[in-house]
Amino acid sequence: MVQVTILAGGYTSFIAAYLFDSDASTLTVRNQFPTGENPSWLALHPTNKSILYAVNEIEQGALQSFIVGPQGTLSAPVDTVSSGGDGPAFAAPLSTGQVAVMNFGGGNGLVVPTAPDFLHFDRSASLITFPVPEGVVSRPHSAYEFGEELLVPDLGADKVWRLAENGAPGKWKIQGSIDQPKGSGPRHAVIQGNTLFTLHERDNTLTAQTIGLAPNGASPTLASVSIAPTDGVPAGAQFAAAEILMPAPSVRFPTPFIYASNRNVGTTPDPRGDTIAILQFVSVAGRTGSFKLVAQVHTGLQQIRGMAFSDCGEFLVAGAVKTGGVKVFRRVQGGAGLKEVASDTELDTRSSFVWV
Repeated sequence: MVQVTILAGGYTSFIAAYLFDSDASTLTVRNQFPTGENPSWLALHPTNKSILYAVNEIEQGALQSFIVGPQGTLSAPVDTVSSGGDGPAFAAPLSTGQVAVMNFGGGNGLVVPTAPDFLHFDRSASLITFPVPEGVVSRPHSAYEFGEELLVPDLGADKVWRLAENGAPGKWKIQGSIDQPKGSGPRHAVIQGNTLFTLHERDNTLTAQTIGLAPNGASPTLASVSIAPTDGVPAGAQFAAAEILMPAPSVRFPTPFIYASNRNVGTTPDPRGDTIAILQFVSVAGRTGSFKLVAQVHTGLQQIRGMAFSDCGEFLVAGAVKTGGVKVFRRVQGGAGLKEVASDTELDTRSSFVWV
């Protein structure tokens, strides 16, 4: 790797393009591309990296499509469709050509079909409203394709909903759920094989569960661990877990480490910045397991939010919603550590990244 573009969404009305030079160890803002308001989550099409999707995390939420050009240039929005609700915080392009968009503020979501070019949206999708008991507020935060299902962590309901297509693209139904610990606030997740690793915002825990057979097979918890830092944490610190990543093993990085970001949303920031926890999960015959906390890496970022790995898996980009800008880290010690190699403080409020 010599030079590569990183696109960054955030709480502005543009997507920023950064140039990362791994040889020179530099990170520079090269451009700002106008979008709808608050393009807080970005996602590339799974098989065509020239297509980018972004949410507009506002009261009347929306989903937008863009064309990624040479050197990471970005077109004007090609198409914009309503997300059907308030505050979409996540979009997930699916292998079927549909795009799932979840409304964190609205307790609902859509799975939007696209035209054959994957850039234009069909307006016929049916709104999915997540059923919760009286007094509970649904907060669907993300969505993940699992076989023919869609798994949706709901931070308010303490469930991971199991969705299935109901006869046609854009028509989906809730067919089951996977319970999460009460008050834990499931936010984001990764799926490896038949194991669901869920990051919980409210109690700062990471859990591993076996995904039971659809629609409501038993999904036993294999292990759970706190990811919050404890060493030298200032009084008044309060943590809210944000992002979880688990790069696929490779020859260079054979151990499947988990990387989870801790946001300090309390009254006293840590001068060392928020941390990225590095963990390892060890399964025992698929029936139980344990987590090992390998490292807590202080980043210098205040309220770290999104993170993303480069295609080669060597570099990790992370950004601050408050202060600290954007930083790139190199995986060291086979992935058991992170070393800062480049940073740029021109822009804050960066909440999501893709490498193009």
